[in-house]
Amino acid sequence: MSEANKIGRYEFVAEPFHVDFSGHLTLGVLGNHLLNCAGFHATERGFGIATLNEDNYTWVLSRLAIEMDDLPLQYEHFSVQTWVENVYRLFTDRNFALINGEGKTIGYARSVWAMINLNSRKPADLLSLHNGSITDYVCDAPCPIAKPSRIKVGAQAPTASLQAKYSDIDINGHFNSIRYIEHILDLFPLDRYRAQRIRRFEIAYVTESYFGDNLDFFVDEEENGTVCVEVRKPSGEVTCRSKMEFVPIA
Repeated sequence: MSEANKIGRYEFVAEPFHVDFSGHLTLGVLGNHLLNCAGFHATERGFGIATLNEDNYTWVLSRLAIEMDDLPLQYEHFSVQTWVENVYRLFTDRNFALINGEGKTIGYARSVWAMINLNSRKPADLLSLHNGSITDYVCDAPCPIAKPSRIKVGAQAPTASLQAKYSDIDINGHFNSIRYIEHILDLFPLDRYRAQRIRRFEIAYVTESYFGDNLDFFVDEEENGTVCVEVRKPSGEVTCRSKMEFVPIA
């Protein structure tokens, strides 16, 4: 299989209800598009969730890093490319490129995924699935952004708290990965987004949370515009960590 055939490309439009007050696509919607493209690409190659569910397995997102020079504007046509960079025994690396309506690449993303058993919630051996044929789709297309980093948060007092509600819960019965992103972005006032944009956004998922769980958000802000967030349950158990790099809007 040629390298070009290993890359999936999917077309989108920035609908009015997918953009924020500035008219740009929101990071939450972009995250949804990336996850959908991962699903489309895996399904086309025999590793989609519907197929995996038949054998009691599913994909779960472990880490995501998005780095953008710009975001599509309202009504703009754009596309997302995705490919598998590496396959390990318990994890796989999947990359993305975002191309605007003029054909210019305006951003990249890196993600790390695990396949888990739906009953035990333990990772599956990817190299044993379908005789390891998932490695046939590994592609060396460039993705010139840093891999997800190790995130540390030292804050002891929460900045915000919430209880997981209906709209937070996904088909697997736990807190939706994109809803975490949206709640984290909501920690900052609108005036900040008028003056700054997020150049890079990272999130690492640690443990699952469920309907009715109380979650506290702890925030560390550095002078260089870097902000780290940790989401914890009242017991102190961490559910996810995030890191953002804010830069001035030109």
